[in-house]
Amino acid sequence: MTHRPATPDATNDEGQVADAVRGNWVDRLAPPATRPYLRLSRADRPIGTWLLLLPCWWGLLLAIASDGQPRWQDLWIFVACGLGAFLMRGAGCTWNDITDREFDASVARTRSRPIPSGQVSVKQAVAWMVAQALIAFCILLTFPVAAIVLGFISIIPVAIYPFAKRFTWWPQVFLGLAFNWGALMVWTAHTGSLSAAPVILYIAGIAWTLFYDTIYAHQDKEDDALIGVKSTARLFMERTPQWLARFLIASVALMSLAILVALLPSASPLSIVMALAGAWAFGAHMLWQLKHYDDTDFDGLLFLFRANRDAGLLPLPFFAAAILL
Repeated sequence: MTHRPATPDATNDEGQVADAVRGNWVDRLAPPATRPYLRLSRADRPIGTWLLLLPCWWGLLLAIASDGQPRWQDLWIFVACGLGAFLMRGAGCTWNDITDREFDASVARTRSRPIPSGQVSVKQAVAWMVAQALIAFCILLTFPVAAIVLGFISIIPVAIYPFAKRFTWWPQVFLGLAFNWGALMVWTAHTGSLSAAPVILYIAGIAWTLFYDTIYAHQDKEDDALIGVKSTARLFMERTPQWLARFLIASVALMSLAILVALLPSASPLSIVMALAGAWAFGAHMLWQLKHYDDTDFDGLLFLFRANRDAGLLPLPFFAAAILL
């Protein structure tokens, strides 16, 4: 059994956040005055940016594969997704830290974050959140009108998520609604409209979010119980492996269905099989995580959560190959 790692004192001179990647670029290279704001944006913990970005890239590549019409504009969409994911994840995390500052001060893993540790005031955090959102808005304006409208709608689940843990045992659903929205928006940016395939892919992403964020939430379940915060980790407890298996199956089945709906009208059989292999590789990685799940190993839980970057990357080369076949 591996015990929870010692949490750095919230008042430490360097201001490092407890669950940040050790030796990350923010703590080593960023100008000292910028570090508290970059920590608010979780720039020292890049996994969240990846988890927000990857459904965008799924949606883009599957959209291109569905109509077989790659465009130069798609290169900008690909890059803009990366920039937007970094900025909107930063703005969303800043909003989360503003609303959760009292809870964060009561939890061992989060009390070293910039607001509860006193590195940043609430007013400074609000200003930083607005600045990030405005830059992301400027990027969004380069997309087609329908995608811009979807981008605005995405603010709703982002705004609700920090409060979800107060009124439902399923706050991870609200996280999934927010984090996978890019699949809808980017499909629309390429094709000009929504259809069944991106909606199914979006739901597959939500199931994936339930998988990885339940693993993540097990790090805090004891503190969450003390302060009255709800989560799927607390709801499932010893039944978590069974629920993770259900989320795994749902993720892979729905991604496979999205591929079939997107590609069956016009793609070659080889393209379809190649894209489906991406979904199966995605599922194989999730199965590997499930086999290594141990809710008493806090280091291991964080490792598995971060490993979902690799899980989400796996479908991409297969989707790209499907475009070429």
